[in-house]
Amino acid sequence: MKKILTIFIITILIPYSALKAQETNRFFPEKDLVTTGIYYYPEHWNENQWERDIKKISDMGFEFVHLAEFAWFKMEPEEGKFDFIWLDKVVGLCTKYHLKVLLCTPSATTPTWMRLNYPETFVMDGHYIRAENGTRGLESMVNPKYRGYVKKIVAEMAKRYGQNSNVMGWQIDNEPGAVSDYSPSSQEAFRTWLKNKYKTIDALNFAWGAAFWSQWFSRFDEVIIPNTNLVGWWGNNPHALLDFKRYSADAQAQFLDYQAGILRDYITKNQFITTNYTAVCTGSDPNRTTKLDFAAYTAYPNGGSDNIGELGFRLGNSDVVLFASEYYKSVGGVSGVMEIQPGPVNWGSYNPLLLPCTVRLWLYHSFAAGGKIACSYRFRQILYGAEQYHAGMIQTDGVTPSQGGKDYMQFMKEITELRKKFTPGTKMPAKLAARSTALLWNVENYWSIDRQRQTGQWNTWDYPVKFLKIAKSLGAPVDVIQEKADLSKYKVVIVPAYELVDSALVKKWNEYVKKGGHLIITCRTATKDRRGHFWEGETALPIANLIGAHISQTDMLSSYGKGDILMNSNHYSWHSWADLLVPDNASEVLATYDNQFYKGKAAVINHRVGKGFVTYIGVDTDDSKLEKDLLRQIYKDAGATTEEYPPGVFVYWRDGFYTALNYSSADYTVNLPDAAKILIGEKVLKPADVLVWTE
Repeated sequence: MKKILTIFIITILIPYSALKAQETNRFFPEKDLVTTGIYYYPEHWNENQWERDIKKISDMGFEFVHLAEFAWFKMEPEEGKFDFIWLDKVVGLCTKYHLKVLLCTPSATTPTWMRLNYPETFVMDGHYIRAENGTRGLESMVNPKYRGYVKKIVAEMAKRYGQNSNVMGWQIDNEPGAVSDYSPSSQEAFRTWLKNKYKTIDALNFAWGAAFWSQWFSRFDEVIIPNTNLVGWWGNNPHALLDFKRYSADAQAQFLDYQAGILRDYITKNQFITTNYTAVCTGSDPNRTTKLDFAAYTAYPNGGSDNIGELGFRLGNSDVVLFASEYYKSVGGVSGVMEIQPGPVNWGSYNPLLLPCTVRLWLYHSFAAGGKIACSYRFRQILYGAEQYHAGMIQTDGVTPSQGGKDYMQFMKEITELRKKFTPGTKMPAKLAARSTALLWNVENYWSIDRQRQTGQWNTWDYPVKFLKIAKSLGAPVDVIQEKADLSKYKVVIVPAYELVDSALVKKWNEYVKKGGHLIITCRTATKDRRGHFWEGETALPIANLIGAHISQTDMLSSYGKGDILMNSNHYSWHSWADLLVPDNASEVLATYDNQFYKGKAAVINHRVGKGFVTYIGVDTDDSKLEKDLLRQIYKDAGATTEEYPPGVFVYWRDGFYTALNYSSADYTVNLPDAAKILIGEKVLKPADVLVWTE
């Protein structure tokens, strides 16, 4: 037990976002715009093909090679016996062909000897069945034996390559996802986490509401990880489950920081440290880390979903890059896509061919949103294994570029041309700055709401994303921010379904509005405290004065129900969620319910606070038209103009370049000013097309 207690030290979680943009320039000079790379797995191929492949990577225009993430078995073929000769050769070939190297720690895939000698290093699932090696990401991050071997392999890699000037940086692990672990190691670490958080068992009992259904504990060693598999989904304690999510995310973050700390003992300051979170992040919380330089993400926009229009199934879901590209910048100020889909995948509900230039579209989306790195999994399509059908940049013959490879080459060639036209120090145009918008999001709210959605028609993930899409459709630059962010930088701040709050956060919102900001708060905000408890009072009690209204009741309709709302003589439909508002005398009612037995009740209100305004949107409409009409008016009231981009069309400004992207299935003509100079593409955007221009 002492070993686990020593390993799982709870740290003060101060995000590493203090890293300023100018400090990241030593990793990604502004003039380069974006640095491109590719995953390569030399362990999959005959050694006599390595040089041919590395040369091909260079000839295609890639700038770095991503290596070693799943190669623990080859670097440590026997316990304690390390072999880096093969990796030395590949790193040397990269140097020969003017390619930088991004090395990855191999902690996601342990070698077979680990299972044979130390089976306790693997996670247990909710049925207390232990996992085995043979796939990835099933190791118990808090197990001391596993941690010890991770330390050895990471240290050996860092000693060997930490001073190599051709190694640009390190990726820790692979797609960290905070896997639920019910193993003995995790049970003990969870109890340690609880002791650090609550100090006394009485405090834990109160926070968990343990008086309900006789869940009371007399001491910490009676506590076990809440298990929906054995207790049942409905019967589980939501507060205990929320803490389990928090513990799992803390364990994941601490594990990444643990490896980063090992690396920093050996590497130069010019080598960055990052990891590649999944684009839809619902398990890990990147803002819990303290030692990453920045956070990257993986993006697989197309896995057999229909998306927009008849061509949508070939173009992918724009939401994937849309949200991730903004959210992950909250860690270190910059981000980028570390792993992007190169073509058809092997795991989708169906796996269609992509429309030519779709991969290029995704790459430009990441770039336009500020991405500093653009890398793709993978160079060659493998001939065997679980991902045979997952496309690569090169087809199965090992030499012929796939369509994704062609898209990537075109993107890299065009970026080379854009670099020539880059002007440092270009400021965002005033018309865009006037629409500057932030969307406040916290994964803990996702955990809390998704556990108790109350209606199957509520989509916890899509709800905040819809506000991001609305703001982008009106031409606003949008940041996805954390609570620590400076709100004064933004004309408009959107707080969508922010369920868990405390007095300090509400005070921060109030100060922002008093100084002239416009705050948009939506339904399901401030309904619980940080423990997940309701307030002993009215619904959303802490924000009642801020929004200038009281929530009397909440309604949800059946799947065939038809709710009607009236605003400015226009009607809007809803059926998912509706707060019935009782506004204060000083508040302005903007929209009312126009049917059901509470017809005439307020659905949306506006409230002046100091120099600013708060708009409370108490309803989730079916097509988001009400929310869009409201946001358009808010920008207008703030003195800003707006655009009208159709669904699937996005326009960004970055470093002096405007970029328009078309995910829709129809042509779209971009309304360019007379002074516009087209650099890439044409004014008429066809599906999957990109247009880049300057003004």
